[in-house]
Amino acid sequence: MSPLDVILLIVAAVVVLWVVITLYRSVRIVPQQRQDVVERLGRYHRTLKPGMNLLMPFVDNVRAKVDMREAVVSFPPQPVITSDNLVVSIDTVLYFRVIDSVRATYEIANALQAIEQLTVTTLRNVIGSMDLEKALTSRDEINQHLSSVLDETTGRWGIKVTRVEIKAIEPPPSIRDSMEKQMRAERDRRAAILTAEGVKQSQILTADGDRQGAILRAQGDREARILQAEGQAKAIQTVFNAVHAANPDSKVLAYQYLQALPQIAAGAANKVWIVPAEFTKALDGIGGALGNLMKESGGPTTTEPVVEANQEVIDQALAEARAVAKETEDEAVRGLPASPQITARELLGDERRPEQEPA
Repeated sequence: MSPLDVILLIVAAVVVLWVVITLYRSVRIVPQQRQDVVERLGRYHRTLKPGMNLLMPFVDNVRAKVDMREAVVSFPPQPVITSDNLVVSIDTVLYFRVIDSVRATYEIANALQAIEQLTVTTLRNVIGSMDLEKALTSRDEINQHLSSVLDETTGRWGIKVTRVEIKAIEPPPSIRDSMEKQMRAERDRRAAILTAEGVKQSQILTADGDRQGAILRAQGDREARILQAEGQAKAIQTVFNAVHAANPDSKVLAYQYLQALPQIAAGAANKVWIVPAEFTKALDGIGGALGNLMKESGGPTTTEPVVEANQEVIDQALAEARAVAKETEDEAVRGLPASPQITARELLGDERRPEQEPA
C-alpha cells in the first residue's frame, strides 16, 4: 500500500468518526419524569421533554438533568434548646419535588443543602418557643409551621416542599428517666383508681343484691303469713258455722271445756293458768246432763226401787266428775309456786259452799 492510500484511509476513518459523534450529539433521548436543561453557547436555550429530542451538535449543551419525581431526605439529628433550657435532639424527614427545572438549576446552587439549613434554623425557632412537654405533644403544629416556612422560601427556587415530619425527639437521659418515673407513677395511680372503682362497684352490687334478696324474702314471708292467716280464718269460720249449725246446748259445751283443761296444763312452758269461777257450775251442768241421760235410759220412774237405782248412778257420775276436776285442779296448781298465804282454792276462785263438797 502506497503512502497516499494510507493517508486516504486515515482521512476516511476520521470523517466516519466525526459523523458518528455528530449524530450522537444531535439526538438526545430523555426518560419519563426527567427534564434536561439545554444551553446554547453558554446561555439557556430550552428544556428537553421526555422522549427523543434533536440538538445542534457542538453548539447546544445539556446543563442539568433534573429529576421531577418527589424526593425524600432524612436529615441527621439536630440539637435544639427548648424554652425551659433543655437540649433535645430532633430528627426530621423532608418530602419535596421540583416543579420548575430552570429555576432549580439557575436560582440555587445546592438546593438540598439550602433546604437542610433552612429546616434546621426554622426548627430551632419553633422549638425554642416551646417547653419540652409541649414540644413532645405538638408535632402536628411543628410540622405545619415548618411546611409553611419552607414552602414559602423554596417556592422561588422552583421546589415544592410537600411535607415535613418530625421523626424523633430525644430528650437527655436524665429527663427520660424522670419522665419514665412520672409515667410509672401515673400508671400506678390509674391502676389504684380502677381497682378502687371496681371494689366500690362490687360492694354496691353486693349490697343491692342483699337488699333485693331481703325484700323478696320479706315479701315471701308476708305472702306466706297472709295465706296462713287466711287458712286459719277459713278454718275458724268453718268451725264457727258448724257449731252454729249444730246448735249445741250448754251441757255439751261444758263437757268440751272439761276435756280441754288437761291439754291447757300439758305444756312444759305453762307455769300459771287460770281456772274460771264458773268451773263448779260447769261440773253441775255435766252432772245434770248425766242425770237426765240416765233417766232417759232407765225407763219410767213410777216405782221406788227404780228411783233409788237412778239416784245411785247419778251420785256415782257426779263423784267421778268431781274426781276428774280435782285431778285437773291438782295438775294446774302443781306448776305454781307454793305460798303460805294463798290456798289453791283461793287462787282458783272456787266459791263452792261446804255443803256442796263431796262427803
